[in-house]
Amino acid sequence: MLKVTFLGTGGSLPTTNRNPSAIAIQREGELMLFDCGEGTQQQMMRAKTGMMKLTSIFVTHFHADHILGIPGLIQTMSFQGRKEPLVIYGPKKMKEFGSIMLKMGYYNLTFNIDFVEMEPDAEVDFGDYVVRAIKTDHGIASIGFALIEKERPGRFKKAIALELGVQEGRLFARLQRGETVTVDEKTITPKQVLGPPRPGRKIVYSGDTRPCEGIRNISQGADLLIHDSSLADDMAEWAKESKHTTAGEAAKLALDAGVRKLVLTHISSRYSESTKPLEECAKKIYPDAIIAEELMSMEILLRDE
Repeated sequence: MLKVTFLGTGGSLPTTNRNPSAIAIQREGELMLFDCGEGTQQQMMRAKTGMMKLTSIFVTHFHADHILGIPGLIQTMSFQGRKEPLVIYGPKKMKEFGSIMLKMGYYNLTFNIDFVEMEPDAEVDFGDYVVRAIKTDHGIASIGFALIEKERPGRFKKAIALELGVQEGRLFARLQRGETVTVDEKTITPKQVLGPPRPGRKIVYSGDTRPCEGIRNISQGADLLIHDSSLADDMAEWAKESKHTTAGEAAKLALDAGVRKLVLTHISSRYSESTKPLEECAKKIYPDAIIAEELMSMEILLRDE
């Protein structure tokens, strides 16, 4: 399972119906957060994501609306007796931020926290997937993130395996895992019984940014692009000045990159009454664009090919 839940979809100013930025991704029993704005732990409770399985937090930058939920979240987990370590990744000065945060809170933590700085293009390898940092353009040290699953083995060709003398059961499983087996002194390789490798899934999160080549390039063919869309196109000049993206610009980037699904987030409080201006700008370029809503979730399915 690869499930994305939008815990906070608002801009710099929260509103009565939008919290500051936070996205939860659940993958095969593992829980990750991408940004952690104020109130994130309450949103996790409402969404029933849990928090004790949280392994990592990925911070795009140090504006308050993306980080102020971290102190309360780690304190709650400590109150609940957490023992497992937590790793918090972010741009340069992540370690400095972590040191200040821990000193401010007078915590008596029951678990270790490691603060890791990531340069653009650096990646963390989690075994069958990686999380890569992407250079973005927000006026301060900032990065986006891409969760990229590694290729999966191709489809198992049962009929060919049987023709080669492989019996169903343990040897089938070993071949599917990529191991070579021996049958009647004959070597059978996975390549003989597996189709071409199948792609994993890819989710890209821009954080706050102007449209930029880093996000466009990494988003090529992505299953999901979650992009800053703070403003409608009539606010293009203010978007440039404040280093954000308009709905139309985000839609154009998604179209150029050939993404399979586009969700627009970081919605300015200007649109607290209606997001129709944003929808109209985006949908005339990318008709299936979705405006993120609080606690909205979606499962990203494996591709068949």
